[in-house]
Amino acid sequence: MVNRMRHTRAHTGNRRSHHALVEPRLSRCNDCNSPHRRHRACENCGKYQGRAVFDASASITRKEKKKKEREKSAAK
Repeated sequence: MVNRMRHTRAHTGNRRSHHALVEPRLSRCNDCNSPHRRHRACENCGKYQGRAVFDASASITRKEKKKKEREKSAAK
């Protein structure tokens, strides 16, 4: 490649101006008042728009079980 094919700093900066990260938009759960991402079920209570979508207590116990198994295998 030769020098004439380079992009100017302004061109490069204009392209990179869209690379910024955006913080996720959060809403409050109507039931437990904990923050959750918009258009997704609450991780604490497992509800979306007031109706139960999944059993949150079962998923928490599953996560704890996996964590214990990982700790056990790491200790060996």
